Amino acid sequence: MPKRVDHRERRTLIADALMRVAAERGLEAVSLRHVAAEAGVSSGMVQHYFRTRDEMMTFALSVVGGHNEARVGAAVAALGPEPPPRTLLRTMLVELLPLDAPRRADGRVALAFLAYTAVRPEVAAGLHQETAGLLSFIAGQIRAGHAHLPAERRVDPDRAAVGLLAVMEGLGVYLLGGHYPAETALAALDAQLDLIFGPAGDPTGDS
Repeated sequence: MPKRVDHRERRTLIADALMRVAAERGLEAVSLRHVAAEAGVSSGMVQHYFRTRDEMMTFALSVVGGHNEARVGAAVAALGPEPPPRTLLRTMLVELLPLDAPRRADGRVALAFLAYTAVRPEVAAGLHQETAGLLSFIAGQIRAGHAHLPAERRVDPDRAAVGLLAVMEGLGVYLLGGHYPAETALAALDAQLDLIFGPAGDPTGDS
């Protein structure tokens, strides 16, 4: 009786190898041959699951996205029901920063993917919807956090969301490059949140 093939197990094996190659050597080093060697399988098997390099790159980013979603979900759940908008956003953005080894590995893959897609707009198209969704969520939290603020203290939620996401992404790049420690990045993130919500602990703001 022929052995039953577990396609999910094989795909996971190959995906894990892809992530190791990308995290250790950069996405430019990812190829069918390198991933096959890392996984200990044939190039033909890798090509069975990923027909092109672009498919592998896109899948690598989806793996990173899955990791981030799990981390953020667990951290936000730990806040309890209906956390304040500022607290929720800070918790979420901190989980997306490369502050430990697993997040640094995922961060290197994500950064390399963005560089890879800079000259391949057709590959980057799938990211646009995700970015729009994230910006919409952040803007919604900012809008909710401003509901009780006087008009003169409010900012445009959509513009503030773009700025906050850009700050987080920029901090991630500099953390990956070792330009400054985690404490500096977290202080910068808190300063940006202060500009949006007011200082933490302010009775008229969102603590």
